[in-house]
Amino acid sequence: MNEKIVLAIKNLREKSKKRNFPQVFDLIINLKELDLKKPENKFSEDVVLPHGRGDDANVIVFSDSLKGLDATVLSSGEIEKFIRDKREARKISKGVDFFLSEAKLMPLVGKSLGQFLAPKGKMPKIISGNVKDLVENYKKTVRLKVKDSPVIQCLVGNEKMKDTEIAENVESVLKFLETRLPKGRHNIKEVLLKMTMSQPVKIEV
Repeated sequence: MNEKIVLAIKNLREKSKKRNFPQVFDLIINLKELDLKKPENKFSEDVVLPHGRGDDANVIVFSDSLKGLDATVLSSGEIEKFIRDKREARKISKGVDFFLSEAKLMPLVGKSLGQFLAPKGKMPKIISGNVKDLVENYKKTVRLKVKDSPVIQCLVGNEKMKDTEIAENVESVLKFLETRLPKGRHNIKEVLLKMTMSQPVKIEV
């Protein structure tokens, strides 16, 4: 399996024109025999890529006490400002990948940002355990969503990464889906890989 993925990555690199920015590799998984009228078949799951995303995900932490994190930390006073400034609230909901929050600040986050974060499936995860590890993991995380159509798309790396690293990221996503989909691999119709500006290539699975 890994060899087939590496071959697809090499194929994409060879065919793609050089751009003045590092293109990302996107994984596209078309599903089959999945009844999306059933709520249990819809999901939004966070998966940590073993080799990261190429560039770290943007993570914001809502906290009044945490310091020294390698992420932006917003206090309750800063969160309250979003109640009055809808433009900034909308901007942060679009520009940030993941939010983490202390449990006690969740009501305030809901009041000030809920209307913008909830529809995007970006409501904060409650902080538990080692916060620094949590932040570092979320920097390497992608979100897999199945909502209204039987397609999952997520980035699995960028041009700066080694072929083997991207391939192992792809494998980790596919292995996760085998455990999450009701019929496992049988629900996967086809797997495609593309770069930002390229046509997709099919990976035989």
